[in-house]
Amino acid sequence: MTETTTCSSLTAGMVTFDCERPRTLAGFWREALQAEPVMETDDFVILGGRPALGFQRVERPTQGKNRVHLDLSGGDRAHEVARLVELGAQVVRNHDVEGFSWTVMRDPLGNEFCVGDPHEPNDHPASSA
Repeated sequence: MTETTTCSSLTAGMVTFDCERPRTLAGFWREALQAEPVMETDDFVILGGRPALGFQRVERPTQGKNRVHLDLSGGDRAHEVARLVELGAQVVRNHDVEGFSWTVMRDPLGNEFCVGDPHEPNDHPASSA
């Protein structure tokens, strides 16, 4: 039996949101992530970053929960959640599990995303939301 090893050179270059108003949604994410547009038309906007975020106009966006969502982290979670709410996001719920807490949010067009932060090693909340 011969073993074959293959290496992939694939990377996630961009996450694309289907939406009715690409410029509106890109505006929220531009402020949220402090990312600059690298391409912009009426039907498609790309914000630079790793990965880049794309926003493309579609006639009927998917209804219900996203099948893919962003997990964001960095800095003080409570401060970031409050800042995102000021930009137009909504808090959906909070979760606490051993070693990690996160807030599920919705952007202005209803796409869910998470903002998380790890707990200190000895700080394990007993409840979950």
